[in-house]
Amino acid sequence: MMLNDAGKMIKKWYFELQNKFSNVRCREYAIMPNHIHSIIVNVGADLQCVIQWFKTMTTNEYIRNVQQHNWHRFTGKLWQRGYYEHVIRNHTELNNIREYIKNNPLNFV
Repeated sequence: MMLNDAGKMIKKWYFELQNKFSNVRCREYAIMPNHIHSIIVNVGADLQCVIQWFKTMTTNEYIRNVQQHNWHRFTGKLWQRGYYEHVIRNHTELNNIREYIKNNPLNFV
């Protein structure tokens, strides 16, 4: 899937997480037109703070681009209130989730 400018901006902030939070590593991801799937390796970070920071940074940049570069305005909120998290417990589960993320864009079209 080819990312538009907003998707590229989301990708930038996704990988910025590991610079902001030293105990977070960003792994596989798929940025879709209306959601994102990702694997975040988290060793001790408060995941709620990580996700809140990501949503704040991306929302603020999106708003700036709406104002300065005529990006499409969104109605309501850019992100849903919550998020879904799942603890990956073994390599089989990790590989299954990696495959799901890799193949998810193919199912979207």
